[in-house]
Amino acid sequence: MSLRDRLEDIKNDTTQVPLNVQNSGFMGNKIYQELRSRIHRKLLDRVDLAMMENMAPEPLREELKTLVERLLAEEGVAINDAERTNLVRDIQHEVLGLGPLEILMADATISDILVNTYRHIYVERKGKLELTDVRFENEAHLLKIIDKIVSGVGRRVDESSPMVDARLPDGSRVNAIIPPLAVDGAILSIRRFALTPLLMKDFLQFKSLTPEMAEILEGLVRAKVNLLISGGTGTGKTTLLNVLSGYIPADERIITIEDAAELQLQQPHVVRLEIRPPNIEGKGEVTPRMLVRNSLRMRPDRIIVGEVRGAEVVDMLQAMNTGHEGSMATVHANTPRDALTRLENMIGMAGFNLPPKAMREQISSALSAVIHISRLSDGKRKITSIKEITGMESDIITMQDIFVYEQIGVAEDGTVLGHFKATGIRPRFVERLRVHGIDVSDELFDPTRLYE
Repeated sequence: MSLRDRLEDIKNDTTQVPLNVQNSGFMGNKIYQELRSRIHRKLLDRVDLAMMENMAPEPLREELKTLVERLLAEEGVAINDAERTNLVRDIQHEVLGLGPLEILMADATISDILVNTYRHIYVERKGKLELTDVRFENEAHLLKIIDKIVSGVGRRVDESSPMVDARLPDGSRVNAIIPPLAVDGAILSIRRFALTPLLMKDFLQFKSLTPEMAEILEGLVRAKVNLLISGGTGTGKTTLLNVLSGYIPADERIITIEDAAELQLQQPHVVRLEIRPPNIEGKGEVTPRMLVRNSLRMRPDRIIVGEVRGAEVVDMLQAMNTGHEGSMATVHANTPRDALTRLENMIGMAGFNLPPKAMREQISSALSAVIHISRLSDGKRKITSIKEITGMESDIITMQDIFVYEQIGVAEDGTVLGHFKATGIRPRFVERLRVHGIDVSDELFDPTRLYE
């Protein structure tokens, strides 16, 4: 939806959709809403929509500020500078951004924004959920913002298609579901992504892993070892995948395949592919499996699958087994063993009637290591296990822990107590690292060294 269409829609809407009120104690919310609504509609009556459509965001923001202040002067309302600033900001957010959500989007400490109907908006900070005082005025206001988001990426949401995935310009992932599927009202979820991608030094600073673990992970990526990252929802799988991809050499061709483009790879030779849902007639769908198959014809050095969910696992494993070494993917699972079981189940769901042993052989030959990341009860994310896949023993895929995080208790303030440690096992992939010129000291695997 263009800016001109958006403004026309607001102008023609006869319902009042007040903006979020913050720091407006100088007058009741109702009075503020009436003032805002009058100023907003007078502004839309006076602006040249064609001119605004062609203006860059910053000049347009300044033009809106000038117009709002002029209209306030005409109204003759006695308000102070802080109150005037709030009113100008709210109208700018409604016309140019996501309305009341703009205040939350500007807060770098927020990782998730969860709108549970227009009445309640939660955010996640440092792994903990908290209720905010930000809200939409009514259901129509929330639906308008949802429509603005999804139309910006060429998608739609209505009663015939009440669920939608989208993304914001900064890469944040958006999911919306509206009535009749959402019984109490429209629900909007925004998974934030930092404008500046996290690096391994940030993971070390957060104590999500140890320097020794970081050294091993860097070596695995540089040595083109196929990796699987597992973890639950919101544990940071995609963030970790993005960090690890930073070790891929700049002279390799990387193809990424995602439901919604989230990865922020810094290499110069990256091809980003994104699935497409079916249209209203049920046609035009492009599935992850179709993209994985097509990527094989695009001369990739490495294939990165943002998240394995279904039949694409077959083609991904075949690619890993046929020369596309160093490929990576993530999967939802509670443990590393569950991750392999999920891959096996997805192969069966793809319609392949293979015996269990054949499926497990395919998995064990394709993957060399599973990295499991968890979100602990205090909200902190940690890499709780780095496991090596060693092969098959009878009908079972054999694995061995290289590094683990052991939780030993919880402090009075709720902080999880525990430590990282090596198991003392020298992994088989150390020889592969040595062949690729990466020397790994045996001290890294000393089980007597503990790290908080």
